[in-house]
Amino acid sequence: MAMALTRPWHFWWGCWLLLRHSAGRRQSLTCWPCLLPLFLPPTTVPSECLRDLQAGLARILGSKLSSWQRNPALKLAARLAHACGSDWIPAGSSGSKFLALLVNLACVEVRLALEESGTEVKEDVVTACYALMELGIQECTRCEQSLLKEPQKVQLVSIMKEAIGAVIHYLLQVGPEKQKEPFVFASVRILGAWLAEETSSLRKEVCQLLPFLVRYAKTLYEEAEEANDLSQQVATLAISPTTPGSTWPGDALRLLLPGWCHLTVEDGPREILIKEGAPSLLCKYFLQQWELTSPGHDTSVLPDSVEIGLQTCCHIFLNLVVTAPGLIKRDACFTSLMNTLMTSLPALVQQQGRLLLAANVATLGLLMARLLSTSPALQGTPASRGFFAAAILFLSQSHVARATPGSDQAVLALSPDYEGIWADLQELWFLGMQAFTGCVPLLPWLAPAALRSRWPQELLQLLGSVSPNSVKPEMVAAYQGVLVELARANRLCREAMRLQAGEETASHYRMAALEQCLSEP
Repeated sequence: MAMALTRPWHFWWGCWLLLRHSAGRRQSLTCWPCLLPLFLPPTTVPSECLRDLQAGLARILGSKLSSWQRNPALKLAARLAHACGSDWIPAGSSGSKFLALLVNLACVEVRLALEESGTEVKEDVVTACYALMELGIQECTRCEQSLLKEPQKVQLVSIMKEAIGAVIHYLLQVGPEKQKEPFVFASVRILGAWLAEETSSLRKEVCQLLPFLVRYAKTLYEEAEEANDLSQQVATLAISPTTPGSTWPGDALRLLLPGWCHLTVEDGPREILIKEGAPSLLCKYFLQQWELTSPGHDTSVLPDSVEIGLQTCCHIFLNLVVTAPGLIKRDACFTSLMNTLMTSLPALVQQQGRLLLAANVATLGLLMARLLSTSPALQGTPASRGFFAAAILFLSQSHVARATPGSDQAVLALSPDYEGIWADLQELWFLGMQAFTGCVPLLPWLAPAALRSRWPQELLQLLGSVSPNSVKPEMVAAYQGVLVELARANRLCREAMRLQAGEETASHYRMAALEQCLSEP
């Protein structure tokens, strides 16, 4: 009894309400989901209550119910999902069956509400079902400690696909007069969550909807921009999709970025996005979001979603650089983007904990510099020199020589700052090395600048101090590419490399192209 008295006041107040409301009523089993959301804490639910709530919901939703009985239970489950994720659902067979039941029921409700045009939509119920579908998407894509087994995941993905098809059908009917309604935003949100993980199915339907999504995101962005309401943009995803009376948040772009990142790889969707003006919109959005992280703004209050959004924008731009280089050259918005990247990287590479964003900015800037090499802004201006110096800093500090016990020779190892995130960083690093190599012959001032930074000398010194067996072939290729281009571009670079035992190092690592280049006058 002493332990029971320590339960939070939310619990006792709720019990009193339920007992008072259900006294003498046979339908008490299904009335309490209507009341519980009224006194659930706004953020987290006391852990001791979760087991009872889940067990009660499992009994209710596992019974044959009418819609007026089932809908409050779905809304309560959605509130719990928003507050606790999947932590309130027990692991094991019972938990996986319950989650599968939740997602199944949610998908059925969504299809019933949205597939038939002209049907009155119970927006609060469907929005709650969206939250449960989002929970299902998260669990289906979770590799470790997922509540669901693989056959259940396959089944739920198929069911959710049909529900997403209904969402697309609904959005295609939305006119301009409804675009400010929160339910439309909630529908775009669940579609964005789906597209972030799955773009191969419903491809035809998604392509058909893309013009609407671009126009919708542009409308919301421009209205927020006119109001100068950056705080509204920051708080977008902090609002519960199932909270009655939530203000219309406005930032649809952040919801769509992951899906658009996937779609820009594919020819058909990419052409639609370009035709509808998505790249220009994304450039403006990136510059606006970047402003939030610049000096003068309190970055400590920014949610992680802002930095993640910036990284995802960089990935989209990287896709466009590779697949649509002509667009980068002709669209003026990318010139503005390049200027921002150049002025921002020097400070960014010095900031603790922002290495992954710096990697994105450096790699994107290097790739764009190859395409915009004739731009006046890249002809040895202070901004361009500062950018390339910062890019060299990012590329050169990734690896160090590390002593090994019992051996006279050190091995090549990742720097401490890079080691923990190398899985996310390595593709950008290799792409950045390749892009820098491509910039050297296009920008005559770059090789002397690299020589002044002492990168080629220090790189050869690093290779000479470690065991060649510790350097992977792909690393050898990346290093050789940079050294060869610098040597070819500048006589002083060649001389400096020879003084640093460049020919001997090239022989040890079987860098035939570098060895030949250094043997020439």
